[in-house]
This record gives sequence, C-alpha cells and structure tokens, in this order.
Amino acid sequence: MTVTPTPRVAVIVVAAGSGTRLGQDAPKAFVGLGAHTILRHSLRAVFAAPEAQVVVVAPAGREGEALTDAREAAGSRVDLVSVVTGGETRQASVAAGLARLWPSVEVVLVHDAARALTPAVVFERVIEAVDRTGWGVIPGLPVIDTIKRVDGQEIVEAVDRSQLAAAQTPQGFRRDVLETSYAVAREEFTDDAALVAAAGHRVALVEGDALSFKITTPADLDRARSLAAPVAPVSGGALPDRGLMPRVGVGTDVHAFGEGGVLWLAGIEWPGEAALSGHSDGDAVSHAIVDALLSAAGLGDIGTHFGTARPEYAGAHAEVFLAHTRALLGEAGFDIVNVAVQVQSNRPKFAPRRAEAEAVLSAALGGAPVSVAATTTDGLGFTGAGEGVQAFAVAFIRPV
Repeated sequence: MTVTPTPRVAVIVVAAGSGTRLGQDAPKAFVGLGAHTILRHSLRAVFAAPEAQVVVVAPAGREGEALTDAREAAGSRVDLVSVVTGGETRQASVAAGLARLWPSVEVVLVHDAARALTPAVVFERVIEAVDRTGWGVIPGLPVIDTIKRVDGQEIVEAVDRSQLAAAQTPQGFRRDVLETSYAVAREEFTDDAALVAAAGHRVALVEGDALSFKITTPADLDRARSLAAPVAPVSGGALPDRGLMPRVGVGTDVHAFGEGGVLWLAGIEWPGEAALSGHSDGDAVSHAIVDALLSAAGLGDIGTHFGTARPEYAGAHAEVFLAHTRALLGEAGFDIVNVAVQVQSNRPKFAPRRAEAEAVLSAALGGAPVSVAATTTDGLGFTGAGEGVQAFAVAFIRPV
C-alpha cells in the first residue's frame, strides 16, 4: 500500500523567470552554476532543511528539466516533489504553486531559485519564526551602504538606513494567511511579504544570510560561480572535487521493426528498409546517445525530456533530439568530448554509410566526435533474428 506523505511545511520554489538581465541563452534557473544548474543548487538547501512538500514552478517547456533537477536533489525525499508550469507574472507562478499544496500543509515558504546559495539554516529560521509568531516572516540583512533619496540626478536627502533591511527569501507564512492574501490581491507586488502586508497581516524579519544574494546580472553569476567552486586542497593526497572532473554516461535503446514508413537510423534515412516503431522515428542509435549524455550529466533520461507526453517530438529525427540534449548539457555547464556507439542488428548494412552517419551525428552534437560500430550478433537474440535494432552508447563529457 502506498502511503501519501503528510508534511506540515511546503516550499514553493519559483523558477519560472526568464532572467533577461542575466544575458544567457536559457531561463535563469537553468543556467549552469558549476556542475549543475542554478535551480539544482537552490534545491540543495531546500532538501537539507526540515522535511517539506516541494513544488517547483518552471517555465513552460522546461518542466522536464526542472523535475530532473528536483528528483536528483531530493534523494530519498523524491515522493515530496512536484513541478508545475508558471504564469505570466511571479504572482501567477506562486499562485500555481499554491494550487498544488497537499491538505496537510500548514506553513508555506516561497523561495526564489535565483537565490541559489541560500543556506538551509535560513529555511529553519523562517519556519521557527512562523510557528512562534503566526506572522509572515522574511529573512533580511541590514543595509550597510549609505542610502540617498534622489530626484533625477539630484540628491534630495539621506535616508536613515537603521530603519531599512534588504529582503531575501525564503519568505514564510501560515498557509491560510497566504492563500487568503492571494485571493484578495488586485495588483502586482514585488514580493509575497508586500502582498500579505497589503492584505492587513503582520510581517516579521529574521536574520538572513550574505550567501542568499539574488543572481540577476552577469556580475552576480560570476560571484555565485566563484563561491560555488570548490577550493583546491593545500596539500597532496586529497581527491579532486567530483563536480570538476570529466564524467561518463552509458545509454541503450531498442526498437522493433514495424510495417510501412522509412527507416531512420543513426540520423540518416535508409530507403527500402523497414521502419522502426516508436513515438518519434525509432532511431535507436540517436536515442541511446541521448540517454548516455543525460546520464553523464545527471539530467535524467530520454523519457524525462522527450517522452510520449511531449507531442512535439512525435516523428522527430536525430538532429532534434541531439541538438536539444546538447543544449541541456550546455545549460548545466557541460561540454561533450566524444561519444561511441555500438549497433546490434542484421540490417541495414551499416559499413557503407558509417562515415556519413558519424558526420551527421557529430554535426548535431556541435562537432563532438561520434564513432559508430555495428555487429550482427551472429544470428543470436531478437536482433540476430531480424526483429529489431539495439544500440549501446558511451558518452564522455566535461564541465566548462
């Protein structure tokens, strides 16, 4: 019998922003930070904190990557994880997360994925304060710079910084307070604390952390990368940090021959050969490569990103699968070194077109070398009987 988890705390991780000011080719939460994404780093603290339901709010089309990051960060708490699609605004995204909370949840924390280095102790601090006061609670730091009120380029007056604090996340609230505040909100607020305060509820401040800065600009990203990077050992004998080491992944795929259609295998069309059955084109070679690359990078598997629930990949060929996989690895901070594939099948005869297939596969992976070998298995097994094709791939990648 499956037992449904009943945590009293939930964390909504808002990762749906575009991050245009960051100047990257991916939504902010999916930009590489060391060996992982910004989202994956932010989730480390979430799962190091007291047990909670975790709802990740992702941009449309990025739900698969978000779920992979969340599941891998969750470890044994994987049953606590879900992913929802974000809205047009931050408020709409948080509302989508609220709609997925379990009945047992009493306290809700809302955390920006862009605050990727926030320590787990901050989550603990916020939960404790919500339980103790019943108020909304935000972490924050004293403002140390001298603040001036200006009118255009003219300084009008100094502002008393002793009355100011820099707000951070996670921001915590009783569930009933947050839900009723969202229900009556008629304008957009800069954060959840402002929305709750506008609804007439009290909000308290607890100590934040300097590591909880928000990654917004390229300079912020550089700072986060320097802080997330491991420190080299001062003496010999220590193993290098595994996040900076090259990584290897293994993938396999099998497809049966069907009726009708044209065979696509190793990224090229084989006229006169029976097609392979599958949601896309059944190309076992390219699919094995995808699985090997995703495995090496710790990004899940082909079903996570290209499954049958994704109609846009119906009938898609190798270049679509491989180009998207390469982009996923790039966003996670990895470069492809090379890939080796073995094909097991009686047909088609692979040797005459090996070089062509290798060139097509390599081009789809941005020029990374791909080698393909083939065997007939001496008539043994389903491949030897001519019932289908099996492919095995090994991928070698490195952090960049």
